[in-house]
Amino acid sequence: MTHADHIRGQRGFSLIEMMIATVIFTLLCGAAFALLSVAQQRYQTESQVLNSFQEARFGMDEIVRDVNGSGYPPQNSFSFTPNVPPANLYASTPVAWAPGYPSNSPCLIGTAGGGTCTTPGDFDLIIERDVDPWRHDGVEWTRYQLQGNILSRSQTYKVAGGDPDGTTSPSFVPYVQNVMNNAPAAQIAQFQAAYPNMFPGGNPVPVFTYTCYTPYGPQPCLSAGSYNSPVNVTDVEITLIVMAPTKDAQNGLPRLIELHGRGHSLNPIQ
Repeated sequence: MTHADHIRGQRGFSLIEMMIATVIFTLLCGAAFALLSVAQQRYQTESQVLNSFQEARFGMDEIVRDVNGSGYPPQNSFSFTPNVPPANLYASTPVAWAPGYPSNSPCLIGTAGGGTCTTPGDFDLIIERDVDPWRHDGVEWTRYQLQGNILSRSQTYKVAGGDPDGTTSPSFVPYVQNVMNNAPAAQIAQFQAAYPNMFPGGNPVPVFTYTCYTPYGPQPCLSAGSYNSPVNVTDVEITLIVMAPTKDAQNGLPRLIELHGRGHSLNPIQ
């Protein structure tokens, strides 16, 4: 074998072969990075959905705990002489109301603007309870109110003869973000395109709905007749519809979760 034959036997890739290999490599890299980008976007979306779910779940659990403890301690648990403890030491009612508190003729619970109560209402609730009975420092008013898309919470000490609405209003702090129960009609229509079972009839969904005591058994407060009153509330059902901060990375649709909880007052009638 001559030296020339040896050189021809070690000949490398041609320019066309190099170009074809480069194109194939570029396509493979592009596909890999595209898949990686989609995976990253999906991970971010799912992480935000999980965070929203955890925040909403925590808020739901707290509301249920507050309702479970509402109405405690009742006045008859005290042995004061003449058996009339200061009004700020006991819960006069599980659910406080406005307007008219502490009148003996509380307002009527309605829905969608009905009834005569400002609170309790579809998006507003004031619980009366002793948050920490071991301290013996009085009863608190704990309030939850949906303001825009933020469920806010307020907690203040009960003022004997005072107004729970006016007392709690200055102390709101954000509690659960992106609560969409009372979204505008146009936004609800967008949500229903992705979640047709949410927002029945295209209407806002109350955060709070109430069950009242009657001699014939518990009934929805709206149909409880003369027993439709905050002092007769035994159960509060809570519904939270929470939206993730960003839309789905693949289809561009909003991501929502719907949570349900129910609190039962252990001291329903004072």
